[in-house]
Amino acid sequence: MAAAEPSPVAPDLEAYGPVGRSAWLDVDWREHQRWVTVLGSPVNVVEMGSGDPIVFVHGLVGSWQNWLENIPHFARDHRVVALDLPGFGASPMPADKISIAGYARILDALLGELGIDAACVVGNSMGGFIAAELAIAFPQRVERLVLVSAAGISSQDMRDERGLAALRRVERLVTMYGGWIASRSEFVARRQRLRRAMLAIVFRHPERIPAPLVAEQLHGSGKPGFIDALDALTDYPIEDRLGKIGCPTLIVWGTDDRLVPLRDADRFAAAIPHARKLVYADTGHVSMLERPARFNADVDAFLADDAGARVGEESLGEAAQAEAERTGDDAARDAADAA
Repeated sequence: MAAAEPSPVAPDLEAYGPVGRSAWLDVDWREHQRWVTVLGSPVNVVEMGSGDPIVFVHGLVGSWQNWLENIPHFARDHRVVALDLPGFGASPMPADKISIAGYARILDALLGELGIDAACVVGNSMGGFIAAELAIAFPQRVERLVLVSAAGISSQDMRDERGLAALRRVERLVTMYGGWIASRSEFVARRQRLRRAMLAIVFRHPERIPAPLVAEQLHGSGKPGFIDALDALTDYPIEDRLGKIGCPTLIVWGTDDRLVPLRDADRFAAAIPHARKLVYADTGHVSMLERPARFNADVDAFLADDAGARVGEESLGEAAQAEAERTGDDAARDAADAA
């Protein structure tokens, strides 16, 4: 008699960071990478799986690798597309000046090149800003929208003309320093003090993220689009147009986001008609990397149907409340109430 196969282990939905060996480590990503010409310029694209499409859009100083913990999961049932925005990752600078509206046009054109009429679009930080703009300017392209610590609201209050001018004066030095970090990403990732010093503003607990995953995130440093994109995301008001988003929208935030404040989640939720909000306790700016099992499950539920999404909210609220009781954290308690 053949031995029974062990049942698959359910993921720990409340774990911080990946648990066990991550699926992305066993993928030959060269088989899934290709160049797509978009509006006359090459864009680095990673594509995996088949089914209803999901498009992942990274943030400032990011790359497609920001979604490593999510792509293999969703590729089981979906056609997954992740890209390096022009000026970031492997994609060269765009022909025109970087702007949020310009990035939305690039996404629209990319979907056209890929033969995708409409998709669920998931964006983090600046990528969420771009995804929201896509849903406003090209509503036929976005069936569902997921905003993960999206920029676009308080970022308008952070604009600093003198600071931008100073950055432009040392732009080459900034790029060189970022390139130095990228070239030594594995060294930085293996040293916890250095990792914490560099990533504490992004991750709530950078020391609890596996070194290989950290190294992949650092590869995005030192790219030429940084200053122009920073300029663009602090100079393009969107809040008064969010009411034009007509698709179901999921807003995901961390209680300890040090880059985009939690109050912005409330403002997005209030402004977008079909939005629901999930708040993760003890989590920073990149929920999809810090809480990958929880994030993947919540997006699965959101994609399935409204009832499934409500179940996700309910379970998250219970988890956040448990975290609040465990830590005595007022922010976590507020997250539980919000969820």
